[in-house]
Amino acid sequence: MIDGFGRKITKLRVSVTDKCNLRCKYCMPKNKVKWMPREDILSLEEIAEVVGVASELGINKVRLTGGEPLVRRNIIKLIKMIRDIKGIDDIAITTNGILLAEYAKELVEAGLDRVNISLDAVDPDRFSEITGGGDVTKVFQGIDAAIKAGLKPIKINCVVRKSSDEADAKAVKAYADSKNLKTRFIRLMNLKTGDFSVVEGGEGGNCEICNRMRLLSDGTIRPCLFSDIGFNVRKHGIKEAFELAAKHKPKMGGSCLQHWMHSIGG
Repeated sequence: MIDGFGRKITKLRVSVTDKCNLRCKYCMPKNKVKWMPREDILSLEEIAEVVGVASELGINKVRLTGGEPLVRRNIIKLIKMIRDIKGIDDIAITTNGILLAEYAKELVEAGLDRVNISLDAVDPDRFSEITGGGDVTKVFQGIDAAIKAGLKPIKINCVVRKSSDEADAKAVKAYADSKNLKTRFIRLMNLKTGDFSVVEGGEGGNCEICNRMRLLSDGTIRPCLFSDIGFNVRKHGIKEAFELAAKHKPKMGGSCLQHWMHSIGG
């Protein structure tokens, strides 16, 4: 699958739910959160079917996101289903780590290859402030469980306001280094204004080489995080939705007015 600018699409980010067990300030609105209607959410079987067609179109890497993917019921079953799809070489997950200690062993047994764990501060009070009451010790426990379970590589995602020289970011890096883990610094993004930059320590945000598609939990294929372009698999059919998304994938990100970060998969 090639987009209109010659970029070969090989990665699919799958948002399995818009629900989350944290309330990070930069991810959700301050007021009441509007969740997707339950009847709009794809079943596990539908998600696996979409990934199967994606594989036929040349996608070989899948990353499960949310919301928080580990709050999705039967997430272990879904990973097993994706593992059985011919052509999918790599399955990853991005998680806030709160439930990772509970699931790490099962995730590996199901076929998960690697994990990215969000950690914006190591100080308990700062972490609680940023996440709306989260307990950073649970994230630490999740990281230790992921290491013990053999997930590799384990990457730490740290959101920064401007740079990795900030105090919280330095503390996160020191912690990650003590565990021999890689750290990725993601500058605070604004979907509405189109403010984003290339991830420090990663490739995200580099539009020139972007090779991703996104599957929202309601079945919409979106070719770009910073765009409102999307094609629903239930309306168009899976293959056509992918082909339309590839055809309309923008050269570079603009803005996204229809979604908050928690519902589009970050």
